[in-house]
Amino acid sequence: MKVAYILFLLFLPVLVWADPVSDTTITAWYWVLIGRLHPLLVHFPIGLIAVAFLLDLLRLFRNKVELIPAIRIILSVAAISSVLSVIAGLLLANSDSYGGEVLDVHQWTGISTVLLCVLATGLYYNRNHRMGSLFLLLSFFSMVVAGHFGASLTHGEDYLTSVLPSGKDENSSEIPSGINFASFSGPLDEKSGAELNFQVRSILAHHCYSCHGAAKVKGELRLDKKEFIFEGGENGPVIQPGNASGSEMIRRIKLPRSHKDAMPGKGKALSAEEIKLLEFWIDNGAPWPDGELKSLYRVASLEPRLPDLPPIEGNYKHPVDRLLNSYFKQTTQKWPARIEDRLFIKRVYMDLVGLLPAPDSIDAFLADNNPDKRQHLILSLLDRKHAYTQHWLSFWNDLLRNDYTGTGYITGGRFDITKWLYQSLYENKSYDQMVKELVNPGPASQGFIKGIQWRGTINSSQSTEMQAAQNVAQVFLGLNLKCASCHDSFISDWKLEDAYGFANLFSDSILQIARCDVPTGKWADSRILYPQLGEIDKNLPKQKRLEQLADKLVQPKDGRLYRTLVNRIWAQLFGRGLVEPVDAMDNEPWNQDLLDWLAYDFASSGADLKKLLFTIMSSEAYQLPSVSVKEPEMLLAKDFKFSGMIRKRMTAEQFADAVAIAFEPLYPDSVIVSNLLPDSVSAIMSFARAALVRNDPFLTALGRPARETVTTSRSSQANLIQALELTNGSVFHEGIKKAAGNWVRRNASTPVLIEEVYRNALGRKPMNEELKLASKELGNKPGQEAIMDFLWIMAMHPEFQLIY
Repeated sequence: MKVAYILFLLFLPVLVWADPVSDTTITAWYWVLIGRLHPLLVHFPIGLIAVAFLLDLLRLFRNKVELIPAIRIILSVAAISSVLSVIAGLLLANSDSYGGEVLDVHQWTGISTVLLCVLATGLYYNRNHRMGSLFLLLSFFSMVVAGHFGASLTHGEDYLTSVLPSGKDENSSEIPSGINFASFSGPLDEKSGAELNFQVRSILAHHCYSCHGAAKVKGELRLDKKEFIFEGGENGPVIQPGNASGSEMIRRIKLPRSHKDAMPGKGKALSAEEIKLLEFWIDNGAPWPDGELKSLYRVASLEPRLPDLPPIEGNYKHPVDRLLNSYFKQTTQKWPARIEDRLFIKRVYMDLVGLLPAPDSIDAFLADNNPDKRQHLILSLLDRKHAYTQHWLSFWNDLLRNDYTGTGYITGGRFDITKWLYQSLYENKSYDQMVKELVNPGPASQGFIKGIQWRGTINSSQSTEMQAAQNVAQVFLGLNLKCASCHDSFISDWKLEDAYGFANLFSDSILQIARCDVPTGKWADSRILYPQLGEIDKNLPKQKRLEQLADKLVQPKDGRLYRTLVNRIWAQLFGRGLVEPVDAMDNEPWNQDLLDWLAYDFASSGADLKKLLFTIMSSEAYQLPSVSVKEPEMLLAKDFKFSGMIRKRMTAEQFADAVAIAFEPLYPDSVIVSNLLPDSVSAIMSFARAALVRNDPFLTALGRPARETVTTSRSSQANLIQALELTNGSVFHEGIKKAAGNWVRRNASTPVLIEEVYRNALGRKPMNEELKLASKELGNKPGQEAIMDFLWIMAMHPEFQLIY
């Protein structure tokens, strides 16, 4: 196996370096030269692997054992030469403007061919000929796939298929079905010309703006505005209106991906359909309407909307359920049966107060025959003011980037809003009033818009004024201004001037615009992001400007403010928002009517947060069984279908508090940030809740953010850091150790220990099999270590950690 070890060590740096989406550009001539040797080098291992494969077949079917030494030598040379070929291929990919999905597949199948060939070589030298033959077979087929995609890169994706009888002629005039060319038949009128222009700009925005837009202008060419497109770049005009075949743009996008002039240089190549559309546009004179152009991006309506509720059917009388019933019909889904009481009580406890229900409370709830007991439970938990506040404090701390320690506090460049926030939640202050006090703050709530005064040199987009603009837009309007704070956005119509104009409202003086941190010598006019909400008098002092801004943001006609908050609460309860991501409120919701109705009802009901929670949680929708997804990315899919709450893992604070209730508090009372809280809080607490302690490695590992930036969602996925912390971390270990010591001192019998732990942790008695297994492992008189192991296992139990 020594040969395999040597080959693998030789290839290891290649695996580490390999990155099919890297933006690295290698310009040194010798790297480029080595890279361009790839087509020459690659044919050598291809031939050797093919010969080794044929000899191995001959050995197997003719029992030619004398061929084994020859196969070994051929495989050794093939493995070495294939490593060199892959190295050259990586250099070629990074130096000659390759890109796209075809390159990704070619690169990784090439790498897998090398690995399989190396393994086959090692196995042959280790005299394991059977496994060697298997890996040689896999290497051969991997090589065939890699070769196919390599040919596609060089000669086009239809290099082989185009010559088949069923293959399409490259020069065929057939128009692909994805674009409706029928609407462009005959002379283009104003309407069809505008639609054609919209589709062209969409293609250019998707493929070209990253290199030829306002922020980055390669080759002195911009393609984001009419005057720049017709002007061309450093090599002259890129389009000739009326002559697509003579236009440089068309020539470059039709070049093989391996050509150094092929465009786009990185990323996915244009489809044949997109190329035909650009050709059609140019051949028809490259029409470009005058005046304001249709936005390339979806822009959600700003004004509120009250949709008509569908008729009541069966038990679905709740407005949320009536809207959802209509949605289920449209998506051909049926209503599942509601979850059982035991699951419901844990779900609602965790969502409203962040605590496990006590065993006696569970028993009483299960025994209650009142048909309205679930609504009564929700109302009773909402009335537990301190418990409700201490749980929801974590959500608002994340959202308003309020933390108890961190950057800026020592130097006086940051202010916490903890006492104000706690009191606001405890009093159930209306959301519009909270927004007004955050945007136009007093001393207790000023920390949000004042942000963090970073020490040292910072980017222009990190100034406190720009932080305020970004955070207010993100938190209250579901709008990402961070890209537009540095350059014109690539993902929306927001411009640099818009971000600076909004930031001016939070500034004592007019800000000079900096594009990508380079001053432009221009100053933006002060203005609100949405002119429909009214104008701000820019001549007023800052405090008066903020007062006007706060009033305009919370007015009823700002439907976006209330939709954004409703969407965040829905996502918090269901694990996925009506709109995703929750900071991109211009994205299409999976149910527009449901979002609009909830937002309208919320605003017209006094922006009462607890009433909003009750409205959602008293619906049948909230009581549906939880569902899971195979991959987290599926939650962001455009074709997402709602069918129930996404199964959630406890947050860091919920887990720490659950351990405190079931076993032993993890934090002493002394660690509570009592100096930041209202005076009455410490006196009423039964244990130190994790939401009120400073962040530490334990809470960080379980997902609590540092809160130096706005955090609007936390991942519910387990990870390696969490596993290591729960296995070796001192906070959890010491808590379990103390709990086990308490049980030893109680000298309770093993059955009592098991039953009490099950009831405290899972809210039920152990089943017979569970009792037998735990009793066997603990023994008649368990020691501290045995009990620690038992408690650790219970804390890791899915029924403990997950919210179903």
